[in-house]
Amino acid sequence: MENKQTASAPTKAIDRPDAMQSLEEKIKMRWLKQGDCVFTRTSGGFVRLDFRGTIYDRVAVHRCFPFSAPDEYISIRESDESSQEIGLILKLDDWNHDTQAMLREQLELRYFNPKITRIRHVKEEYGYAYWDVGTDRGDCRFVVRMGSGTVIHIGSGRYMVTDVDGNRFEIPNIQTLSPQEMKKLDMFI
Repeated sequence: MENKQTASAPTKAIDRPDAMQSLEEKIKMRWLKQGDCVFTRTSGGFVRLDFRGTIYDRVAVHRCFPFSAPDEYISIRESDESSQEIGLILKLDDWNHDTQAMLREQLELRYFNPKITRIRHVKEEYGYAYWDVGTDRGDCRFVVRMGSGTVIHIGSGRYMVTDVDGNRFEIPNIQTLSPQEMKKLDMFI
């Protein structure tokens, strides 16, 4: 039997199915720029977006990197159950003052993250540490588990403390604490 090899015909570019094109469109990053967007407050205290003529009656504002870059890579999403991303803001500082204030207010509501300004007392007992602190939101007491990574360094002298209920407290700059306060943190860092 003769073994004939046939030259394969050149492959034609096959058009991608609509589903694939739709997927590519969905995962493509859309950068929101000040000239294309108008953010306004709603009567209920939410944020409305007009993006190139498309109106989103209510949007949700999320941080992509809440601890390492809190004012960069801000995701603007539809606030319905799909939470579809409309686009990203590269830097909040690039926007006008009123828009920055409005979006930062929304971020503060979403990411309730009191800043520890003073450490009065930390007492360890039976595998837990009981903290008594002053924060930018007032005095607070909370409990953390010992030895479970509840105090983590998040960069540039900043630390995040997570209590047993999952609440987060930030120490914005550990260097601003007194030597006595720093000593109370020795068992965690």
